[in-house]
Amino acid sequence: MRTAVVFAYHNVGVRCLKVLLSQGVHISLVVTHEDDPNEKIWFASVKEVCSEVGVPCITPTDPNVAEIEQQIKNLAPDFIFSFYYRHMLKAPILSSAVRGAYNMHGSLLPKYRGRVPVNWAIIHGETETGATLHVMNLLPDNGPIAAQQAVPILLDDTAAEVFQKVTVAAEMCLSQVLPDLLAGTARLTPQDLTQGAYFGRRTAEDGRIDWQQSALQIHNLTRAVTRPFPGAFAETEAGKLVLWRTQLRDQLEHTEQRGKLVYQDGEHRLYPLGGGCLQVVEAELNESALPHIDVLLTTAAKN
Repeated sequence: MRTAVVFAYHNVGVRCLKVLLSQGVHISLVVTHEDDPNEKIWFASVKEVCSEVGVPCITPTDPNVAEIEQQIKNLAPDFIFSFYYRHMLKAPILSSAVRGAYNMHGSLLPKYRGRVPVNWAIIHGETETGATLHVMNLLPDNGPIAAQQAVPILLDDTAAEVFQKVTVAAEMCLSQVLPDLLAGTARLTPQDLTQGAYFGRRTAEDGRIDWQQSALQIHNLTRAVTRPFPGAFAETEAGKLVLWRTQLRDQLEHTEQRGKLVYQDGEHRLYPLGGGCLQVVEAELNESALPHIDVLLTTAAKN
């Protein structure tokens, strides 16, 4: 029987932990996070799964400390896995794995290395993403690839919807390659890092709308940061506008309407300065439902 120490969090952590258990891997220890009281928790709990199946679980603030490093070294696991765990693991922990340390990343590496890859992929208008299991080393998301699974991103998919697909992709990816990993026959493919870039974390402020962008770019931002995230927002002449859901409309010029949010024909239509048209399906103005009014965009008024 092969053994593993698992670092896991979020839905991907839950599903991949269950894959290991279903394929007979003995989990010596799970390391996860305590939920942040300041964060909206919309995902499943690794800690609860461990309690249900009787797997030892700890929640250190930082796993890269001598006590935990020694605890893992003493366990001498065949494998170390990281499934959406939020801390980088340092050399003492990685070197404790007899047969290798692997991380599950939510993109098709080498594209979108780093933080929140699903959100970044949507913002950049990608039509597919996926999950990649790769060797962990001391640099983020750049080790050789053990397996990948792609999923589509549809034009109106939100980050939450794409993340559901990526969770399934991660489960499939691990399920397919795990027998080879356990047998020592898995093939590893080095990444060509010139074919992708590293992206950092995002904050609520990164949801600020740039009206100089096109309707498509603003639509991508909106669906990338809509609920459960803080939303795409801007200050207008009427107050703070938050977009929760939009749809692309016809791409006619509408030059006379650019820089306006117009209520017409029973719907709100948004005409960014960058061109194009959006139907505003769900939005708020000053934390209330968007009223049936026309709004001049603040950045437009200054041009």
